[in-house]
Amino acid sequence: MLRRAAPTAAALCRRAASTSASPSSTAAATAAACSSAVNSILLRSLKEHYLEVSKMAPPPKTSPPKPFTIVKGSLDQASGPVLRREYGDAGEEISISVARLVNILPPDADADSDSDAAGGDGGMSASISQLLLHVDISKPGAGKSLQFLCGLYPDAVGIHSVCLRSKDAESGEGNMASMGGGEYRGRIFQELDEKVRDALHHYIEARGINEKLFPFLQAWLYVKDHRNLIRWFKSVGTFISEPKP
Repeated sequence: MLRRAAPTAAALCRRAASTSASPSSTAAATAAACSSAVNSILLRSLKEHYLEVSKMAPPPKTSPPKPFTIVKGSLDQASGPVLRREYGDAGEEISISVARLVNILPPDADADSDSDAAGGDGGMSASISQLLLHVDISKPGAGKSLQFLCGLYPDAVGIHSVCLRSKDAESGEGNMASMGGGEYRGRIFQELDEKVRDALHHYIEARGINEKLFPFLQAWLYVKDHRNLIRWFKSVGTFISEPKP
């Protein structure tokens, strides 16, 4: 949009230069006119896109499978758990964080499945059809928690990695891709014996980590992205329009 509107900005700059009395005032007036013109173009573009995004219909409201509950305030947090639940007589505490899988894997990874998911997703980006879950399972009084990185799809869930991690070493819900720090994280999941892999899949499925989580987490990510984009348009527009101190 800036490219198409550039001649208008250039015309304002030339007009300012032609009406200035001296070389020094010419330079100052030209710079001021160019800055004002570009700001005006950018603000108009931001407003147009803000209005366009604000009219987008949200996905149908959905609830997480019971007994998972939504973590209060999770939509307004930069990162962190989205869902929580307790499990079993031992009082296991299970928390789930979610991100787009495309944000974690290399750009060319899962390119085929991205293209397959692109059709018929109700306007949602195909990348929201592939989710990355960070599952944290802890027991009261235990110094460690069992953590899984899982890929979640509309019809399946797969484990990427698993590690036993000290609770004190948790890095504040930050990088979901960095698990374990300096601790030994075990073997690469795909190198484990098939029976061990199957047992770990049964372990998380028994705790409700399955494809039934997908509809809620997909809609949740969509709403979060929408809020972030609206907030971004407003913040950038405010920054540009605010007068210099």
